[in-house]
Amino acid sequence: MNKLLADIRQCRLCQSQLPQEAKPILQAVSNSKILIAGQAPGLATHNKGIPFDDKSGDRLRLWLGVDKTQFYSPELFAIIPMGFCFPGSGKSGDLPPIPKCADTWRQPLMTELKHLQLTIVIGQYAIKWHLPEVIQQQRTITPIIKQWQQLLEKDIIALPHPSPRNNIWLKKNPWFEVEVLPLLKNKVSDIISSNS
Repeated sequence: MNKLLADIRQCRLCQSQLPQEAKPILQAVSNSKILIAGQAPGLATHNKGIPFDDKSGDRLRLWLGVDKTQFYSPELFAIIPMGFCFPGSGKSGDLPPIPKCADTWRQPLMTELKHLQLTIVIGQYAIKWHLPEVIQQQRTITPIIKQWQQLLEKDIIALPHPSPRNNIWLKKNPWFEVEVLPLLKNKVSDIISSNS
């Protein structure tokens, strides 16, 4: 795992497609317990070099019921986006992660993560990779997120992106905060407690 992470952090495969210098950002160790599979670092993350150290991260930690110390403990959380570098900005937000990143690195990483007890997939690109059979049946994220009970039985859950851009979605779907988040927090708390 250490060699794999070192190789990823030196990766420049997509440099010609990136708006900035390649700067792969991820967090993991072989015994990580919870995987957060996101999309790609935003510009703030690129500049800081720390995943989810922004408003999206604040909301995600609130959803999970954890503080920054817990969140940035790689023994607890592997944070592995579908693209490790900031892909650039488009008209309505950041561009999609560059597929070559996941094609090259995702399976080797997943093979090394042998102790996962929960996988949290955030956004359509992570859902497509981690839940291909589900995304074939449902083209939009909302019905996939609504399958949270069936997915949690398999130790996986799909979440909307915690970005402030999704405030409208959260207002339209109050069931998410009422039904899903309490059980998600309990699951995360149980995993942390059993590994402390």
